[in-house]
Amino acid sequence: MVRSRLSAAVEKPNLDVIVDLGHPLLNSSVDGFLKVGGVGVAHAAVQDTFRILRSDQVTKNDLEKLVRRAGFEGLQWGAVAGVYAGVEYSLKKACAKKQDWRNAAIGGAVTGALLSVGDGSFSRDKMLQHALTGAGIATASEIIRNLV
Repeated sequence: MVRSRLSAAVEKPNLDVIVDLGHPLLNSSVDGFLKVGGVGVAHAAVQDTFRILRSDQVTKNDLEKLVRRAGFEGLQWGAVAGVYAGVEYSLKKACAKKQDWRNAAIGGAVTGALLSVGDGSFSRDKMLQHALTGAGIATASEIIRNLV
């Protein structure tokens, strides 16, 4: 009798970027910026590539827009991640090396509030909304990460 067996193993993807700027806070922020900024670049590039391939012609203007958008989104996503990583690192140091959902909530709220200040149309309501959204997303992410 012929028997077959299938086995697979899935490991958590891991990308280590080694950056040494002389201080762990800077290292953490730049590491977050580079990792998530790369994801932002890939996200924009894939979306624009799909849009370009659906059109009939590919022009030089389309490619320039793709590069501009990929760069902008990479900077935007990287800035969010860098601020969040820096705030969370600082909170972890201040709270006796504890990393829990509270640090994630505070880090997300501070990041959301800071990013709304940089927005062109600043208002207190928008800042509060962004802070609550950042806190909610970061807290949910931390809770899910601890469950898995």
